[in-house]
Amino acid sequence: MAAVPAALVAYIPSPSSGVFHAGPLTIHMYGVMLLLGIAACVWLTGRRWVSWGGDWDLVYRVALWGVLAGIVGARIYHDITSWNQDPAIHDHWWGFAAVWQGGLGIWGAIPAGVLAGAWVVRRSGNSVRLMMDAVAPGLLLAQGIGRWGNYWNQELYGKPTSLPWALRIDAAHQSGILPQYQHAPYGYYHPTFLYEFLWDLAGVGVLLWIDRRFRIRRPALFALYVVWYTTFRTYEEVLRIDPSNYWLGQRVNFWVSLGVWILAAAFFVWWQFLHDRERARPEPARPRRRARVRPAPGGRMSVPKGRVR
Repeated sequence: MAAVPAALVAYIPSPSSGVFHAGPLTIHMYGVMLLLGIAACVWLTGRRWVSWGGDWDLVYRVALWGVLAGIVGARIYHDITSWNQDPAIHDHWWGFAAVWQGGLGIWGAIPAGVLAGAWVVRRSGNSVRLMMDAVAPGLLLAQGIGRWGNYWNQELYGKPTSLPWALRIDAAHQSGILPQYQHAPYGYYHPTFLYEFLWDLAGVGVLLWIDRRFRIRRPALFALYVVWYTTFRTYEEVLRIDPSNYWLGQRVNFWVSLGVWILAAAFFVWWQFLHDRERARPEPARPRRRARVRPAPGGRMSVPKGRVR
């Protein structure tokens, strides 16, 4: 076993349970954290979109379809990449869809959610690229808040450590990790959920500052969001010890994160600095508002020239 102190003077305690009962209701804190993250994303995106001249209605529609598609995409990715590592998938016939037990892959959530949201935005006649930059800081905020769900589930922690901010995990939540990392009755591990939360929170501030300080070619800010997130996520995958498939000595998600980082960084440099500005199609600087239909003089009916929704 890895050498760590039997007990640390300073550490982060884990919750005794991630489930609470209120009468007939069963509350899963993992789900509560996801909902709080979604609410924070909608709030921040809505404020940005409205300040640019847009309306809340489109933000709500994008959130609805984006969240639904994101959950489906996230679970599909988890099922594919963790089929042999997550026993909860095989506990019941519906285990493949048991998202309340954890198991959502961000690598499936973001692409699926963005595609669904882009479809809604395009149908509304607004700029998909503009909306992508509006939502980028909110997505990072949601991901940071959502990581607290891992805290409540006592999952996805890092290697053993004796640092004063080590996360104490009981033996019951150490199943699946390598034997040399297991300690009874408690083990002390890197709180990767907290690291990512702080990194994401800092990233929200950086993205908002960049968007105010510099002239960004849409959707370059979204590319920066991806670069920021994957910069730490690639390192985080080196720390994590939860069950995973490996390739070339590293976790699969390490290579996924590294590959996404390279693509996002290359796209940002090309789009922001190298792309032919003169030949590029002009991008709307502000959202389109819904057309307001006003009655014609004299009470007569008229057909509005704007899009009818």
